[in-house]
Amino acid sequence: MTRVVLVDDHQMFRTGVRAELGPEIEVVGEAADVDSAVSVIAATLPEVVLLDVHLPGGGGVEVLRRVLPSKTTRFLALSVSDAAEDVIGVVRGGARGYVTKTISGPELTAAIGRVAEGDAVFSPRLAGFVLDAFSATDAPAADPELDQLTAREREVLRLIARGYAYKEIAKELFISVKTVETHVSSVLRKLQLSNRHELSRWAAARRLV
Repeated sequence: MTRVVLVDDHQMFRTGVRAELGPEIEVVGEAADVDSAVSVIAATLPEVVLLDVHLPGGGGVEVLRRVLPSKTTRFLALSVSDAAEDVIGVVRGGARGYVTKTISGPELTAAIGRVAEGDAVFSPRLAGFVLDAFSATDAPAADPELDQLTAREREVLRLIARGYAYKEIAKELFISVKTVETHVSSVLRKLQLSNRHELSRWAAARRLV
């Protein structure tokens, strides 16, 4: 049995993950924010922590900072985001792998087992981000406009740029349509853009799609 802690701010998603994992996985704890994640991990000492990137209290990177990965506890990021900066951020923080929430139950079960054994697990596209980042001689240039946006606003921006409708974004991110509209309005205001078509062009120009 591989002992696992689930860290995600959506209870429905955590329940779904529990149901999909194979019998060789034992979920020994759950958490919905950074502080509770740090407490549960310290109390249960799991072999693997399934860690969402965007969490109340500072995100997955903050959990990694406060709970140093070790030989006994390893971290596998499980997120809706497939953005390069999110992948690179948690890997620099010490995560052993990164998979997106489109992964199947059997695939996730296998990924947990591999991480528990010390392997690194990434989908091919995400592995490319990591290789590019760690082989680069210079850090990527800062983007002041992008840095204005919160992590959630970036997620909404990427989905808008991919042609998702507001209802689809709400379902993907487990938020309400009204919340999606609020995020889009905020992004438009911060970037001084007028509509979602301009947002899409802006995101494509920065290879965020």
